[in-house]
Amino acid sequence: MEGKEVFKHAVVNMAAVVAEVLGKAGLEPKDIDWLIPHQANKRIIDSTGRKLGLPPERVVITVDRHANTSAASIPLALEASLADGRVKKGDLLLLEGIGGGLAWGASLIRW
Repeated sequence: MEGKEVFKHAVVNMAAVVAEVLGKAGLEPKDIDWLIPHQANKRIIDSTGRKLGLPPERVVITVDRHANTSAASIPLALEASLADGRVKKGDLLLLEGIGGGLAWGASLIRW
């Protein structure tokens, strides 16, 4: 694997898909209450948040507890943020992921 290239690809495409989803909804990153990303690694999550201009305290990170659990990482991060009270009814959540075969996507959800 070309680690640096995979890292750049992940950050660029995660930020791009978030911008695409927000654009379709007529929103901006500042409108998101929580970014709940795929928990591939903290460097990618931090870089994506910075690229979007989101403060770190609005990005859910659980990779330190669950590691990269592939497709389960977003639901695990969502559950953790619900359990600790961060996510509340009415919050706007942006879920985004990247996976095998370098496919990526995002969803905007009003909780």
